[in-house]
Amino acid sequence: MGALVRTETGGGAATLTLDSPRNRNALSQRLVTELYEALGEAEKDPAVRAVLLTHTGNTFCAGADLSEPLEGDGPRGLARLLRTVVAFPKPVVARVTGHVRAGGTGLLAACDIAVAGPGATFAFTEARIGVAPAVISMPVLPRIEARAAARYYLTGERFGPEEAARIGLVTLAAEDPDAALVPVLDGLRRGSPQGLAESKRLVTREVLAAFDRDTDTLAELSARLFASDEAREGMTAFLERRDPAWLHPPTQ
Repeated sequence: MGALVRTETGGGAATLTLDSPRNRNALSQRLVTELYEALGEAEKDPAVRAVLLTHTGNTFCAGADLSEPLEGDGPRGLARLLRTVVAFPKPVVARVTGHVRAGGTGLLAACDIAVAGPGATFAFTEARIGVAPAVISMPVLPRIEARAAARYYLTGERFGPEEAARIGLVTLAAEDPDAALVPVLDGLRRGSPQGLAESKRLVTREVLAAFDRDTDTLAELSARLFASDEAREGMTAFLERRDPAWLHPPTQ
């Protein structure tokens, strides 16, 4: 099996491509490990001013890999990954042309700039499998409009790139995301390493404060929910492509 995160460098940017379409670029242990490695290499490269995070297939990231056993540090591992992206000393730009679900929205929100193409869709689907968007709230809630958060957290509705831009989940919805990224990446390429790092520190200060304040509480909440009977039923129903039991409660 080839790499799940492919790296290309040029024009002042390191392009990291999530390349695990078989599981919709879910955050498997292997993909996360490779993403850390790729970020580490980009951080050390003095020619890299920014990271461009993109994907193959029709999904940017589907969130947690529900086919893997939920063991180890689970939610804390996700929090650590998201915080790494937020605190990364070089700007991280997301290019999204496919679906973004659950934990994938956390990865998207952790990026500094996000451009979404017409094929992008978004949904916070956690409540539909018996859990909640706990850990991802740390980068998501500072980004998006409060009423929109209430609606989409609770309903799990799918929405498109224009709505994602309206509520603040992405920076820009574009018919041609590659063309839209040209001035963005050119602007970042012209920034000095110190100037970019310190400017990013200013705009991520409140998000990092949320991680420092809430990681323990939200990771514990997430772990408790994933260990519940409702979540086991919800995840099993998802993997079996059927309705969960709570949609058809027994009649009295």
